[in-house]
Amino acid sequence: MSKTEEKAKLPKQIVVDTEVISDEIYESGGELGTVQIHNSVIAGIARIAALGVVGVNELSSGFVEGIATALGTRKSMERGIRVNIDGETVAIEVHLIVNYGVRIPTVAWQVQNEVRRAVEQMTGKTVRDIKVLVQGVKLPTNHQPTQPEERA
Repeated sequence: MSKTEEKAKLPKQIVVDTEVISDEIYESGGELGTVQIHNSVIAGIARIAALGVVGVNELSSGFVEGIATALGTRKSMERGIRVNIDGETVAIEVHLIVNYGVRIPTVAWQVQNEVRRAVEQMTGKTVRDIKVLVQGVKLPTNHQPTQPEERA
């Protein structure tokens, strides 16, 4: 038997560089065993879905969250997203910076719908609620602040 055939018969492995054991894991059981989904996975799904909405410029992180990301204790995929798992349901908080000129309630509603759809579709978990907090508006780069006109 060749080395290529031997490799093909070996089971495939997924190696995780850090141990993922915490209370931030959603676990469900079945006939074959349990399925565990870490909060950071749900946060990553929510982040990608939110950034895909037209009018969203970026996700915002607070001061403490920014320091935690810089120190490496919080992953960048979790920035601007908070996930709370309560039994069989998930609550998500999304912190946004939107583009100047968009209708904020419409963008927030679209973010809620897209995040819910993505998380429920990919994880099979029920999303209880999604809180969207708009924390800023990104001005266009060519925007010049208006100066008051001088009156003669």
